[in-house]
Amino acid sequence: MTKIDKRLFQIGALDELASGDSPFHRLDPRAKLLTTLVFIGTVVSFGKYEVSALVPFFIFPLVLVSVGGLPLSFLAEKVLLVAPFAFFIGVFNPLLDKTVMIHLGSVPVSGGWLSFCSIMIRFALTVGSALVLIGLTGFHAVCMGLERLGVPRPFVVQLLFLYRYIFVLIDEASRMIRAKSLRTFNKKGTKIGTFGSMLGHLLLRTMDRAQRIHLAMCCRGFDGHVRLISPLKTGWREVVFVLGWSALFAVMRIWPLPEHLGKWVTGLLS
Repeated sequence: MTKIDKRLFQIGALDELASGDSPFHRLDPRAKLLTTLVFIGTVVSFGKYEVSALVPFFIFPLVLVSVGGLPLSFLAEKVLLVAPFAFFIGVFNPLLDKTVMIHLGSVPVSGGWLSFCSIMIRFALTVGSALVLIGLTGFHAVCMGLERLGVPRPFVVQLLFLYRYIFVLIDEASRMIRAKSLRTFNKKGTKIGTFGSMLGHLLLRTMDRAQRIHLAMCCRGFDGHVRLISPLKTGWREVVFVLGWSALFAVMRIWPLPEHLGKWVTGLLS
């Protein structure tokens, strides 16, 4: 199996995880989607110097991963894969903001380091929660939940097609790389001209195949609606899930748990 084939398998692994049978898997996609949106909105609402107040929010993705039986190492690997984007956004903050904000013992900590840590923690929380949402729900069900929550249908269909097009693109790229390896006896390296030609052919091949897939979908009755085999239904479990987590997020947002816990421990030790 080539590297690109392995990448294709890893992309589809999240949808395979959604076929589980945990209590969170059985919840209505709209409940999980709405709760995740509230979670992300709460996390990004913190100030740029907030670090300790964000730590309790890890309870949400960790509980979902634990109860849902999702592989934590697999999800952590996906978060680390895109972590460089957040890293390069905040890596220069310590150089631009040198104002000392706190002291850890005798070590001064500038605002730049606090904002950098805050960016990385918020990135891990938001991206991790999105991956957990797909792992518990499936991308197709997430798109259907978006449509039922009032998101315009053309946007939802385009989002779903974009996700499916990734598989078409990687599959065609895998075929081209395999053919190149067979014709060059697995010779390493590719000339710039050959690489550009392969990219052009890849674009044409994927567009042609995507058109054939679209025609096949139309022949099978696709009319622009996102549908699932099992109908969506909202019950008391979904209401408790959304309201319970939302109330916890509000409490953790208003009441800084780490700060009060630190004062309590300091009072006991003094």
